[in-house]
Amino acid sequence: MFIDYAKIFVKAGDGGDGAVSFRREKFVPKGGPAGGNGGNGGNIIFRADNNMHTLLDFNYKKKYNAKNGQPGMGALKDGKTGEDIIIKVPVGTLIKDAESGNVIFDLNESGIEFIAAKGGRGGKGNSNFATSTNQTPRYAEDGKPGEERQVILELKLIADIGLVGLPNAGKSTFISVVSAARPKIADYPFTTLQPNLGIVNYRDYQSFVVADIPGIIEGAHEGKGLGLRFLRHIERTKILLLLIDITEEDHQKTYEALVSELANYSPDLANKKKLLAFSKADLLPEDELKKIAKKKIRGYDGKPIIFSSASKIGLNDLLDQLWKMLND
Repeated sequence: MFIDYAKIFVKAGDGGDGAVSFRREKFVPKGGPAGGNGGNGGNIIFRADNNMHTLLDFNYKKKYNAKNGQPGMGALKDGKTGEDIIIKVPVGTLIKDAESGNVIFDLNESGIEFIAAKGGRGGKGNSNFATSTNQTPRYAEDGKPGEERQVILELKLIADIGLVGLPNAGKSTFISVVSAARPKIADYPFTTLQPNLGIVNYRDYQSFVVADIPGIIEGAHEGKGLGLRFLRHIERTKILLLLIDITEEDHQKTYEALVSELANYSPDLANKKKLLAFSKADLLPEDELKKIAKKKIRGYDGKPIIFSSASKIGLNDLLDQLWKMLND
């Protein structure tokens, strides 16, 4: 199951208390202070892991508590540091403060880590407080509490190209043909209910990653359909591939609707490089395809590519153009 949102509570370990102790040996009846320091509390650390692809685990566990530091002991023995908790999340996970909604950190590369809650510092033992005027201090420092906070985890897929189109525009068929991804495909709207990633092997051992999200409908930026929930998965892409079913009556209206929803959701998303393509070319006769090829789409600077995933018509031309745009 693909889960891309979770809210969890994290609590770092408290620092251990410092010890009050004195040196007591057979021939040293009045030894000096010998209280050890308390250990620091464990941290809560998030780590980006390429082997994880969903936030599903956080549906079942929503509280994470690191170990406390151990108290100091006599004979100048310091307490043991509390063990850190390392929480693995998919690459592309945003960590947000649940109260403010602000992004705290972006785990956008495999292996990078972020300390979300720092363990409390251990208290100093009485050996640290001896002075020339107070050689036998009978007090020590308490350990400090560890940080705690509620955080939101939000996953944004990382891909080179994002597929954008109305429901049933042929996005899932396209990604299934050009990659090893196997999304559900059927002849009705909203077949795709979750994002899919596909790695496209291009010519001489080159490759790029394509992200397919559920179809966009009018009002998607306001949460209608499945738009608002999944539009964020194409925010990191370099190029948007806008797919329009060639059998639709008004290509201009569909293009404007798609661009409008992108702009209303995020100006940055709307300003990304775009490639427009008409899918399902195998469903129209040759003379109809020639007429459509001559049409100009207002607002689009370029000539749309006409292709069919099913029959492979124009498919290589489309991949060549995407590769060229990625390298430009």
